[in-house]
Amino acid sequence: MQYDRIWRNARLATLAPNTPGLGEVDNGIIACRDGIIQYAGPAADAPSGIDAAEIIDCQGRWITPGLIDCHTHLVHGGDRAHEFELRLAGASYEEIARAGGGIVSTMMATRAANEAELVASALPRLDALIGEGVTTVEIKSGYGLALDQERKMLRAARALGDQRAVTIATTFLGAHALPPEFAGDADGYVDHIVADMIPTIAAEGLADAVDAFCEGIGFSPVQVARIFATARVHGLPIKLHAEQLSNLHGAALAAEYGALSADHLEHLDDAGVAAMAHSGTVAVLLPGAFYFMRDTTLPPVAALRAAAVPIALATDCNPGTSPLTSPLLAMNMAATLFRLTVPECIAGMTREAARALGIADRTGTLEAGKACDLAIWNIERPAELVYRMGYNPLHARIWRGQ
Repeated sequence: MQYDRIWRNARLATLAPNTPGLGEVDNGIIACRDGIIQYAGPAADAPSGIDAAEIIDCQGRWITPGLIDCHTHLVHGGDRAHEFELRLAGASYEEIARAGGGIVSTMMATRAANEAELVASALPRLDALIGEGVTTVEIKSGYGLALDQERKMLRAARALGDQRAVTIATTFLGAHALPPEFAGDADGYVDHIVADMIPTIAAEGLADAVDAFCEGIGFSPVQVARIFATARVHGLPIKLHAEQLSNLHGAALAAEYGALSADHLEHLDDAGVAAMAHSGTVAVLLPGAFYFMRDTTLPPVAALRAAAVPIALATDCNPGTSPLTSPLLAMNMAATLFRLTVPECIAGMTREAARALGIADRTGTLEAGKACDLAIWNIERPAELVYRMGYNPLHARIWRGQ
């Protein structure tokens, strides 16, 4: 059979479900046609007469699925380096937010930027992710906090996918913070989200999912439930920032609505873990934010493992609490700070991240029928991807077979 491209003499970490470890294959082959994997597995089991227009000898290098960053705030205006200095001097996240900093500070800078400026400022951050083997990136809105501004952010996120060889998933996060126009009227702003923002954004096809920030300085579970119900009416999957600073039982609420993921989860309790296990909601851990905010409350990794809740990882790239553009460092942080294993970290940035975006049927593993999104590494063993800090062993990144 003729293929477009074959990678041979490779060691594979297929991440295929129901395989031990990383689904390692010592002498592997990947065959691609029209951007889709046709075969991935041992050379000895490859189809007879396998041939391609181009055959690449990987010289024993490791191939993993392309990395997936399933939680970012990549599009925004300005930065928050000054708040970083305040935090070093002892100010808390809540104190900075209540004094007009935090998300509202980034909102002002984002509103002042036009769409082209947002794209231009996000491209270096996106390039950093791509440079470490990322082939799919989720990008949230949430710094516009007004309908036209949120639409601008989502259009900018989509435009990034036109300028780079990468898959972009967009998430509407209008319920990220209370804009000044609705000061003291969170319910009124939620009215606007459910009556105007979600219907318009859904009709324009700008978002692949809807998210919210369920927290004391964000939105209450009752308000979030209204947003979730509206998202469901418009056929949009949901995600949730939950249990980062306190336990408002947001993860259980997300699970009740069949959420793709609940993210952060430092204050998640046993009831929340059980609810997520029942619904299949993925736990997205964000060690960059944990590190940057000098948090001390660890997410309940042992309880998540025991309940077989899928665990994904992401950079949470954002200007205020995780200005991180290295998925490799995020994996190291997850291992070092949260004690995740090497297989958990690599699966968390591939297979489980795909599940957290609802695209596990299309990408995240090396299997026939999946997108040919690959990361080829100059390493001797997969642990090197998690072990090193500040070192990038990427040899080549393949997106849709190219």
